[in-house]
Amino acid sequence: MTTPGTPAEYFDDMYARAEDPWSFETRWYEQRKHDLTVACLPRRRYRSAFEPGCSTGMLTRRLAARCDSLLAVDIAAAAVASTRRRLADQAHVRVERMRVPDEWPAGADARFDLVVLSELGYYLDDAGLDRLLGRAVASLEPGGTLVAVHWRPAVAEHARGGDDVHRLLGDVDGLERTARHEEADFLLDVLLRVPPPARSVAQAEGLW
Repeated sequence: MTTPGTPAEYFDDMYARAEDPWSFETRWYEQRKHDLTVACLPRRRYRSAFEPGCSTGMLTRRLAARCDSLLAVDIAAAAVASTRRRLADQAHVRVERMRVPDEWPAGADARFDLVVLSELGYYLDDAGLDRLLGRAVASLEPGGTLVAVHWRPAVAEHARGGDDVHRLLGDVDGLERTARHEEADFLLDVLLRVPPPARSVAQAEGLW
C-alpha cells in the first residue's frame, strides 16, 4: 500500500524556497538525464506533444526542438511562470497551469503522438497513478510514444518509488515497451501505443 499522494502545497513551498528547487538548470546529472530522454525518442519529429509536470522547463526546451506543437503544464504557478519565460521565443509551445491527472487537456488539445512523464508518477497514490496512466494512454494516437523517466532512490515526500511507477506502467494495456535505459539513479522507458504493432526505429525506417 502506498502513502497518500504528495499535496499540492509541497510544490508551492519548494518553489517559494528556491526558483529552481531541484537544480535542473545547474546539475550535470539533470542535464545529462534530459539529453538522454530526448535522445531516446524513436521519431525524429512529433506532431503534438504533452508534458505534464514541466517544472522549470529545462526538458521542455529540449522537447520543443522535436515537436510541431507542445503543451507543457505544471501544478505550481511559479513553475509555469518560469517555463513561460524560458520558452517565450517558442511560439509553438503553450504552457498552462493544470493539476493532472484530475485535470487533463480536452477537445482538440487532447490527442498527442508524444506524452512525456518525467519525475511525476511517484508523487501520486494508487488511484492517482492509475488515472494518470489511463489518461495518458487514452490521449495517445495509435503508434504514439510514451516516455517515462523517474528517480529510483527513496524520497520521503514521494508516495512510491520510481521502480514501482515503471513496474505498473509495464502492466498497462495498450502499451508495448520498445526501449529501456536503466541506471542506479533512474529508469527511462519508451513505450508505443498499440495497435498497430510496435516497431523499432530501424524497422520503421525499413532496415529489416
